[in-house]
Amino acid sequence: MRILVVEDHKDILANISEYFTLKGYEVVGALDGLTGLRLAILGNFDAIILDLMLPGMDGNHICKKLREDSRQHVPVLMLTARDQLEDRLAGLSVGADDYIVKPFALSELVARVEAVAWRSTGMRKNVLKVHDLTYDLDSLEVRRAGTLLKLNQTGRVLLELLMRKSPSVVKRKEFEQALWGDNTPESDSLRSSLYTLRKIIDKPFDLTLLHTVHGMGYKLQGPR
Repeated sequence: MRILVVEDHKDILANISEYFTLKGYEVVGALDGLTGLRLAILGNFDAIILDLMLPGMDGNHICKKLREDSRQHVPVLMLTARDQLEDRLAGLSVGADDYIVKPFALSELVARVEAVAWRSTGMRKNVLKVHDLTYDLDSLEVRRAGTLLKLNQTGRVLLELLMRKSPSVVKRKEFEQALWGDNTPESDSLRSSLYTLRKIIDKPFDLTLLHTVHGMGYKLQGPR
């Protein structure tokens, strides 16, 4: 599970990140609201832990923009030192899924994040997203920046694997297993197929998403 933590207190951010990482999560951190909003829109996260009081833009405004402007339905758990009822209601009214008051136990925070992520799975569309690239697994439509892209079956298999593992590296053996199982062809069909995929999803656009990691494999990653 990939988690975004937006918290301006460095020690709290470090503690949360370390604890979630030890639990097997991939954690990305942001120390201000504007950076947090940008990452939330582009980062393909499974859940967001969002502090209420942030420099640049507060948590309520970030959550509202995610829900109304960007149509993001990723689960949001709000952190705050405010424990008044009106403060909790304000967070819930802009689309937060849960609310936890500081100080809190890290074990409870993990449990709450897992709960909101689990509840949201039934509401999410079956769509993979990396930066401005989306793949609807139901309709098989691939779009980048709203532009419909045409991929053959091989390209769709490669893209799904890359998007599911993003931003991790996908090794050659993983591609071969997904495409051909134990019957890998003698020719270098994989390299040719990845070259074709790169031309379709990257060449017409300014930003490169498909990266070669020399000696390891390939990864799909948006801007850091």
